[in-house]
Amino acid sequence: MKDKKSILIIAGEASGDSHGAHLVRELKKKRSELQFFGIGGDQMASENVETIVHVRDMAFLGFWEVLKCLPFIRHVYIKMVAILKERQPSLVLLIDYPGFNLRFAKKAKRRGVPVLYYISPQVWAWRKGRIKKIARRVDRMLVIFPFEKVFYQKEGLDVQFVGHPLKDVVRTKQSKDSFFQSVGLDSTKRTVGLLPGSREQEVRLLLPEMLKALNLIKNEIPDLQSLLGRAPTLPDDVYDSLLNQDRIPCSVRDKTYEVMAHSDVVMVASGTATLETAILGTPMVILYKMSPLSFFIGRLLVKLKNIGLVNIVAGHEIVPELIQDEAKAETIAEKVLFFLKDEGQYIKVKKDLATVSQRLGEAGGSIRAAGAVLEFMDQSAS
Repeated sequence: MKDKKSILIIAGEASGDSHGAHLVRELKKKRSELQFFGIGGDQMASENVETIVHVRDMAFLGFWEVLKCLPFIRHVYIKMVAILKERQPSLVLLIDYPGFNLRFAKKAKRRGVPVLYYISPQVWAWRKGRIKKIARRVDRMLVIFPFEKVFYQKEGLDVQFVGHPLKDVVRTKQSKDSFFQSVGLDSTKRTVGLLPGSREQEVRLLLPEMLKALNLIKNEIPDLQSLLGRAPTLPDDVYDSLLNQDRIPCSVRDKTYEVMAHSDVVMVASGTATLETAILGTPMVILYKMSPLSFFIGRLLVKLKNIGLVNIVAGHEIVPELIQDEAKAETIAEKVLFFLKDEGQYIKVKKDLATVSQRLGEAGGSIRAAGAVLEFMDQSAS
């Protein structure tokens, strides 16, 4: 007997945890009796989602890293399938994380549980053959990029564009003057932000090159200030072990949007953070690095010209992408200095970023997504 009040929700990464939390909040506003359980992080837990597995244990970067952790992933998968059978939710709600979630969707469908997918797997970037598999296993898809709707409609999938949930949450809590005063910096001086990612592996690969690049930039702009945004999911020792005593950037935690908005240029790990930075209108240099084997495998599969989401949404490269061996200090410094020294290019990029933000849709994405989830649940129950 299905539990009409329960939803099994799975988000395997920090960004999915954030999107899931906002969606759950809007769902509960409409139907307070709903109960949620599954895989999530601190943000979903704060919305009273019963966290069976934490996202920090599921965030792997690169194909080789996933292979090494397959025994653990299989253990989690078997555990979640058993819980699916035991608790019989009325809906399985999947958020991104396709390697795990598409397999789980197959199990859910076999058990007759409706499957709704929020935040589409990026099959338009790699393994487009997966779209037929998705169409067989997913009952409704809620997408956050306008081009995704056309992509899925061609396969006859029930798909709805709801807009990007980031448009609801990306905003600063402090003005530039207030923020800089709170961290002991001068709001009149040029500032570079460092955002090396939310996974430990990303930070260990990218932060050392960012710091070297920062030193090179300061050789040309001695009074340059710097801000290091520490991910809330990572402990301080991950960062502290990589910092030298010389020219340590000002470090902040839980102030990521302030770092993005109030820096003049940001060095940022490829991923959702590039869209957040775009919404806030700050020029950036995108960095992407993984193990050599994972990168080699990825290059065989990924079919896109650009990897940065901000450039993919724009349709062409509007900010630099430094991938793998290109993500080295000298090149990073060169790209950052270009923005700091060329005012015309700086202004042009800010206009391009505003266009990207417009393409992500209007605010209210989480509200529209919640409405679509409830409509689907009612249809499935009737």
